[in-house]
Amino acid sequence: VVTLQLSPSPQGLEEEYGTLFTPASLLFLHQLVTEFDNEVDQVLQLRVSRKAHLDASGDLPAFSRATSHIRDDPSWTVLPVPPRLQRRHVDVGDMAPCDTERLLHALRSPAQGLQIDFDDGNCPTFYNQIKGISNVCKVVHNQFPDIPALPQVPVLMLRPRAWNMVEHNMLVNGREVPGPLFDFGLLMFHCGKALYNSESGPFFYLSKVESFMEARLWNNIFLWAQHQLQLPRGSIKATVLIENVLATFEMEEILYELREHSAGLNCGIWDYSASFVNKFGHRGDFLLPDRSKYVNMEKRFLRSYMDLLVQTCHRRGALATGGMAAPLLPPARDSPAHRTVLANVTRLKLLEIQAGVDGFMVYDLRLIEPMQKLFQQHTGGENQLHRVREDVTVTPEDLLCMPAGGVTLHGLQYNIGVGILFIHAWLSGKGHFFYRGQVEDSATAEISRSQVWQWILHQARLEDSQRVVSRSLVVQLTQEVMKELTEVTACQTVRAAERLQTAAEMFLEVVLKRDFPEFLTSYLNLDHTFLSSQREEEASVALLLC
Repeated sequence: VVTLQLSPSPQGLEEEYGTLFTPASLLFLHQLVTEFDNEVDQVLQLRVSRKAHLDASGDLPAFSRATSHIRDDPSWTVLPVPPRLQRRHVDVGDMAPCDTERLLHALRSPAQGLQIDFDDGNCPTFYNQIKGISNVCKVVHNQFPDIPALPQVPVLMLRPRAWNMVEHNMLVNGREVPGPLFDFGLLMFHCGKALYNSESGPFFYLSKVESFMEARLWNNIFLWAQHQLQLPRGSIKATVLIENVLATFEMEEILYELREHSAGLNCGIWDYSASFVNKFGHRGDFLLPDRSKYVNMEKRFLRSYMDLLVQTCHRRGALATGGMAAPLLPPARDSPAHRTVLANVTRLKLLEIQAGVDGFMVYDLRLIEPMQKLFQQHTGGENQLHRVREDVTVTPEDLLCMPAGGVTLHGLQYNIGVGILFIHAWLSGKGHFFYRGQVEDSATAEISRSQVWQWILHQARLEDSQRVVSRSLVVQLTQEVMKELTEVTACQTVRAAERLQTAAEMFLEVVLKRDFPEFLTSYLNLDHTFLSSQREEEASVALLLC
């Protein structure tokens, strides 16, 4: 007996819903979830047990002796990636595929790839998931007018949700399904063969992987899906985002598990930095200073992480990619502000190129060509795989060394603002937003709320005035920044103002909790206020369409 329950179509998406949820695709999803649901539970339980062990023992992560044979064996490499992945200098990041207009603009851009993001830059309402997956299918099957066929557009790097997310609108065997299986299953079923036949995929980003066991799970999913869809073994390729400090100690093992399917590893800054608070935030020697002043890729713990990632990837024949440049270029190209932003992005991305990365991402489409020229000026080919970085020696102490610095009033206010605006964006059905000249998404929201929580816990002092970061101070500053946030969100109705106020109250709930919520996105995705706001948004969309 096939036991699958599916919510009705979001209003206005009946045609897309009917196209995606056919009897054959539903059977595929049911089989996929039934096959791997227990294994998903196991890797999530492993996360809990590892965190409990670290808390109880006071231990620090290290390179495991149990897997040293993998790290010490110089003979293995990952399979070579297909030609379309050999040159990945500049991808577009935070590409929420439900945003049809931005997606079409990016498809016409000169970028090498697009991160089709169902995770950090996307708000996972049922409407957005259906619209986004439908848009991907239309791109793959060349159903958008004036958009070239797959071989002529930037390569699609499909990023399903992370393991911590569930899809509330589908139940298999009486349980809500894991979000990444929902996304991956529909994308593979409807697009996998066409992507493979056009030599343009299927290619994926894998978010928030914490251990080689999670990589093994993904590898088993790939093998299963390829068999079901009669695709050659190894046709799926995936880039793993190393967004957690524990995964840094298992990068070789992660590549090894995915060696038939690896497109490399990716390093970022904010989710990775937030993971230190997640895993060690209660320890005073892991107090992370103001990110806006003291945390960047030049700091020892982040530079060591990037150097080790590049070395690990290149010695195993895998591509190493950097994070996303979030700044937005001011519109006036001849203005001092435009030149300053471009110079800052260029300086930081040049550091990544010099470290040996094979590519990175930008959000602003106007940054694509300047960053491509930067690669051409400083590298000699499609990638930098020849740079094995034998000069690099990274120790656990390097990876776990917190940067010096304190807490500023500006940094505290900024973190409060980002946290509130992210929750407000989710309540509005959006996964990212613009604030003070750059794009913000769940990664920056995670580090923002993490820092506020940790500073309250350790009663950090502001270096400007020596005031203690306390509950009362954070509440006071939240009230003060609300005026600016009202202007940023252009609240012009009572309902809009109420939504922003609700976001502020939810932010305070999160940062004042006794225990640290592991993921802000999980917290919101299980919250009644967010779930009820989805129904309100769908009703308003339907009203606009009528």
